[in-house]
Order: sequence, then structure tokens, then C-alpha cells
Amino acid sequence: MADALIAITVLWGFVFIYAVMATMDFGAGFWSMIYINREKTKATNIANRYLSPTWEVTNTFIVALVVAVYSLFPSAANILGTILLIPGSLILLLLALRSAFLVFLNIATEYKKPLTYISGIAGILIPGLLISVLPITHGHFVDYIDGNPTLNLSKLLTSPNEYAFIAFAITSTLFLSSLLLADYSKASNEMDAYKVYLRDGMILGPISLVMAFLIMFTLKNEASWIYDRMMDDLPLLLLSVGFFLVIGIGLYAPSPFQKGVRGMPRLSVIAVIGQYLVASYVYGKAHLPYIIYPDVTIESAFTDPNSFRAVFITYIIGFAILFPGFIYFWSLFMNDKRYLRQKG
Repeated sequence: MADALIAITVLWGFVFIYAVMATMDFGAGFWSMIYINREKTKATNIANRYLSPTWEVTNTFIVALVVAVYSLFPSAANILGTILLIPGSLILLLLALRSAFLVFLNIATEYKKPLTYISGIAGILIPGLLISVLPITHGHFVDYIDGNPTLNLSKLLTSPNEYAFIAFAITSTLFLSSLLLADYSKASNEMDAYKVYLRDGMILGPISLVMAFLIMFTLKNEASWIYDRMMDDLPLLLLSVGFFLVIGIGLYAPSPFQKGVRGMPRLSVIAVIGQYLVASYVYGKAHLPYIIYPDVTIESAFTDPNSFRAVFITYIIGFAILFPGFIYFWSLFMNDKRYLRQKG
């Protein structure tokens, strides 16, 4: 059990890192599309400047996530591969489409607008499809025919909980990306774009909180087993709501560093990551020991212990090499004045 718990913790860590980074990435692509005709604010330029060096870095984590699932929980991977054939195929298609169009966006400038629209729409659909995997693992949408698992699509597509998760994914993607782009605009001294993204954050913050409550409400009716377990950690859920209050301070309070400027978006970004970390911990803990309720557990799907140790050591060595590089990348990205304040 100890090895399986370590393995699922590693896997959940990949999920969390990718969720945060991809949320910022996909949201930036959407905002680039939304503000493409508002050249005076330079909001699209800010979104593209953020998007350009980050989308390739983000994709490395989804590769690590898929490899981790297949190497640490191979039997669960086989079942997930079967029941997620349709949503998984759509996700891969949209990821490939978006990545290709982002490449062509920098080459075929005469087609900039249609490429931006297609990559922006694809980018906002992907988070909804990705998070739709979570309700499927709650078990009520998986039927077994002659011992083979199949996804009950008709039941899934009529589930309020499924749509609550999708709505939360979309609104939180736009919320977190607007906060990060507000921070990035402020660091770039693009105050018109800063005001636009700060306003978007003020609008989307309460909406994403409502969607989170809607998830809990629908969970109670459709997957009471995980709802009851989450409520056992009510103090942590309240802490998550407390982080939201800190986000509000970062959005509305006057900046202590710039006179006459409202907002401390970096405080809001840090607080929202803390909020998601606490909430995802509560959800992940409540989900244990099940990978797919009630038939697939972390123990039943776990790989050979010797294989796990070899894979785990490989991950430790790999991240010891890569993590300093990621830190250096972000420090350059957020502090290089020549890149931050370039024109266009």
C-alpha cells in the first residue's frame, strides 16, 4: 500500500502541475482570440507574448502524465484507455490541431485571425474535455458487458455533475489565465491591457466559485460516496474558500508599490494556486483508494514493485535535472525586461 500511495501521489502531482500550467496556457489562447480586434489595449499582444514560449513547455507535462499512468498503473491504463476512447481521441485531436495552428500562426501571418480563432476555440474546449474524465472515474457511467468496460455515453451526457465539472474547468481556466495575464501586463508596464485582464478576473472569480459549489451540489446527488468523504475534510474546504478571499484582496486592494493603481495580481495568482492545491488534495484524498469506483483501486492496478522503484528513481533523476531549468525559464520569462516590454 505504501508504494501504491507514493505512486498515486506522484501521478496526482503531475495532474496538478499540468492542470495549472495548461489552464494558463489554454486561457491565454482564448483571450488572444477575444481581444484580437482591440489593438489599442494590446491585450492580444500580451496574451501572444505569454503564449509563445509556454505552450511547448506545458505539453511536456501531459507526456509525463501519460507515461506515469502506463508505467505505474498499467491495468488501470488499459481500462481507462477503453472507456475514454471517445473523449480521449477528441482531446488528442484538439491538442494536435491547436499545436499545429499555433506553429502556423507565427509563419502564415496573412491567416493570423482564422488561425487565432481556431486555436482559441480548441484551447477552451480541451480543459472541459480533460476534466470530464473525473466524473467518469466516479463509476456510475461505466458498464461492464461480458466483463469488458464500456462508457455509457447517454448517461454521461445527461449528467448535471458532468456539466458542472466542464463549466468549472472553462470558468477557472479563464479566471486563472486572466489573473496571470494581468500580472504579466503589469510587469510589462502595459496598463491598458492590465485593466482589461483585472476586470475579467473580477467578473470570472465569483462565477468560478459558484461553479465549484455547483460541483459539490451535484456530487451529493450523483456520487454521494465521494461527497461524504470530502465533507469529512470540511476545515480544508473552508480554507480553500479562505484563499478565495485573499484572491479578492489581490483584485480590489490598491497596490502598495504603484500609487493610484488597483490590484495585486501576483498575490491573487499565488492564492488561487493555493486554493486549487487544497481543493484538489481534498478531492484526491476522498477518491482514494479508487482509481475507478468501485472496481479499480490503486492496489489492484499497481505495477510490479521492482518496476515501480525503477520508474520512481528515473522520475527523481529526471526532475532533478529538469526542475532547475523550469525555474530558470520562468525567472527569465517574468523578469527579462527586453522580452516583457518588446513592441508588437
